[in-house]
Amino acid sequence: MTEHDAQPTAQRDQAHDATGDDVVQNDAGQDTSRPDTGQDTGQDTGQDNGQDNGAQVSTGSETAGAPEAAIPELVIISGMSGAGRSTAAKCLEDLGWFVVDNLPPALIPTMVELGARSQGNVARIAVVVDVRGRRFFDNLRESLADLDTRGVTRRIVFLESSDEALVRRFESVRRPHPLQGDGRIVDGIAAERELLRELRGDADLVIDTSSLNVHELRAKMDAQFAGEEEPELRATVMSFGFKYGLPVDADLVADMRFLPNPHWVPELRPYTGVNEEVAAYVFNQPGAKEFLDRYAELLRLIAAGYRREGKRYVTIAIGCTGGKHRSVAMSEKLAARLAAEGVETVVVHRDMGRE
Repeated sequence: MTEHDAQPTAQRDQAHDATGDDVVQNDAGQDTSRPDTGQDTGQDTGQDNGQDNGAQVSTGSETAGAPEAAIPELVIISGMSGAGRSTAAKCLEDLGWFVVDNLPPALIPTMVELGARSQGNVARIAVVVDVRGRRFFDNLRESLADLDTRGVTRRIVFLESSDEALVRRFESVRRPHPLQGDGRIVDGIAAERELLRELRGDADLVIDTSSLNVHELRAKMDAQFAGEEEPELRATVMSFGFKYGLPVDADLVADMRFLPNPHWVPELRPYTGVNEEVAAYVFNQPGAKEFLDRYAELLRLIAAGYRREGKRYVTIAIGCTGGKHRSVAMSEKLAARLAAEGVETVVVHRDMGRE
């Protein structure tokens, strides 16, 4: 058994200061004018005109006898560029929130209204906003006031960090601050801090990431939004054939070639590991059941560590020569064991139909 570290392109699990995911994003070029949606997304007339206006965000003007639309819970993530907004948003996404990044503030009420029309399919919405100009900030204030009049439960999470930490983070990725213009990084930081001062004062939760790494920031977000339930770990158990190459996205790889190959049993050769006779043959071999028991025990230990480190997804690759018999049978049994222990599990047989 070997461990293969397939690093995600955003490197969000890199244990450094909680910065990189924000700094490397190209957030420039935002349209700071208030979008014209072509309709009034924020007004509730409170009049019963006999027309079906769909799911309304307002809770006070529903027609008698009509079902009340469920208003989604809303979290607005903002703060200093480089302070970890994207990490915080990714954490909420892993917790099951519907996350929208870089949504113009004027469209937040529309987003909430669409969530209310989803019949409960979108119960929690997180919106990431970064303020790049005075008009943009005014639009955000108007949207927040609009939400308050509708009775929408909303929270503001503000990511803060010291000037020294922000400068270090921007320099580490060799990118300018989005507001520095022709000046220095510290000039952009100062301009953004002044622009966000009022929003910071209105925030329900302020997290200072100056001395936090990515994992510590995720732990703080989990503590605030995961509730009493432990964040879920989702597992993909993938069978594969070594002759077709290792799965590039595997976190853990196990080799089933220590077991006799059903390919050399003529009556089993045409079938796959999902066949009961093939599975029985595999698990009647010395070491098969012992491997399943011990590997499942090992995965319990690893899963607990993954949860502590903020990792929510794991791909477990089980290989044999062709990915048809032994790896398939073991993957099916292992996935069933994980599912019985409360891990949300998906089984994928990558190479089962290739020979």
